[in-house]
Amino acid sequence: MSSDRRSRDLVGLRVVAVHAHPDDESISTGGALADLACRGADVLVVTCTLGEEGEVIGETYQGLVNDEADQLGGFRIHELSRALAILGVRGEFLGGAGRYRDSGMAGSPASRNPRAFVNSGERAVNDLVEIFRHEAPHLVLTYDANGGYGHPDHIRAHEITHLAARQVDIPRILWAARLREELEANFADDIPAGWTHPAPGELDAVDTTDTWVEMDDIVYAAKAEAMKAHATQIWLADGSISLTNPHPAIARGPVTTYALSNLIAQPIIRREHYLLGAGLPLDHGADIASGLDF
Repeated sequence: MSSDRRSRDLVGLRVVAVHAHPDDESISTGGALADLACRGADVLVVTCTLGEEGEVIGETYQGLVNDEADQLGGFRIHELSRALAILGVRGEFLGGAGRYRDSGMAGSPASRNPRAFVNSGERAVNDLVEIFRHEAPHLVLTYDANGGYGHPDHIRAHEITHLAARQVDIPRILWAARLREELEANFADDIPAGWTHPAPGELDAVDTTDTWVEMDDIVYAAKAEAMKAHATQIWLADGSISLTNPHPAIARGPVTTYALSNLIAQPIIRREHYLLGAGLPLDHGADIASGLDF
């Protein structure tokens, strides 16, 4: 929810966001992370893999992908560091950088790698328990049981978050979500050549949520810039270019539009929605920190 972010009304609040890959923090929760940090909360993003199985947008770094140089994961550390700095939050890799590998999509060869995050077992839970005990967060952000859109690493992040929370008291866990009504109302009419409009029901969304973060211009810009920092993975249709992707794209719609490597045009909605996953309930539409004792 919106508030006077200059009031620093959340000093003392500790927040941990558990994400599967670099870029998930910005796409799914970038608005909440920037808003919380602006208001004085101490925010840590825990990233579970390096995103080694990702595709690459733009020609410059195509050779980094897993079946070529297999150096994409290391490169994405740089992108993540930049995004976290923009959002004003701290970052840490689960178990240290490179302990768990991106599992790829369900059934892929990557999922059979012993180091794949989906095969992390109790070790990953213990690693997260250690972080939770050290941070003692009042609020944890992650995905729902389907991982938002079904990616095995997202589902695993959800699993270890809730398993770790059985051992460490977490006052509230929220799951990031997109509200279908708002998502569909913000599709761009005019999209770049080569991009496609999403098919009905193609994008992850839910019909109801428990609360949301209303982004002002400063927080919205921070989220968009953080997403842009992940240039190998995200292409913003705002006319900008980078060394990674030297091709400008422009879309015309109610909000900024972006695409992943599949080039399906998606809006960066000005509200980030959340579902209550566990812990202290909150009124519909209430501030995500409401009722927390910090």
